[in-house]
Amino acid sequence: MELVITGSNNKVSVSEAVFGREFNGDLVHQVVVAYRNAARAGTKAQKTRSEVAGTTKKSKKQKGGGARHGALTAPIFVGGGVTFAAKPRSFEQKVNRKQYRAAVCAILSELNRQGRITVVESFDVDAAKTKVLADKLAGLNAGKRPLIVTEDASEALYLSARNLPYVQVRDVQGLDPVALVGADTVIITAEAIKMVEEWLA
Repeated sequence: MELVITGSNNKVSVSEAVFGREFNGDLVHQVVVAYRNAARAGTKAQKTRSEVAGTTKKSKKQKGGGARHGALTAPIFVGGGVTFAAKPRSFEQKVNRKQYRAAVCAILSELNRQGRITVVESFDVDAAKTKVLADKLAGLNAGKRPLIVTEDASEALYLSARNLPYVQVRDVQGLDPVALVGADTVIITAEAIKMVEEWLA
């Protein structure tokens, strides 16, 4: 399989196994959810009625005072404990390396089928100027949410993209399924596409 390099007569040969794979929606969903869950802190904590600071003494007499109730730390009172209190936990889901790589291949293949992968010889900016990058993306018809993938993204490129909403920059080592799924267009250099292929082969 060959992909045309934009702005050039050259083409880059890519593996059918990486860029021509059948799409597996269930696998992609599983990997994307697992990746996002891995970023969750899982540190939320609430107090039960036994952990709330306060007396457990009966708040009023048994008869003649309205509702019969004991401690004010009960969940029905303001400042009381929480009935089913959240506790710190891990949201991690097990995804093995083979599944992860297969999901990334499936995403790349679907992007390729839909014509949403733009291959360029190189992609960089001379200085950290947002306008320069915006003009460059406009010339490539990158859409509203472009993902720029280079072999080694420069600091100037990162800084230029920082003030553009929905524009993401990744090097090959930082490429992830969530960024790929959320992109309208993937702009990738010829060198980076070879590195991606080598990683996923």
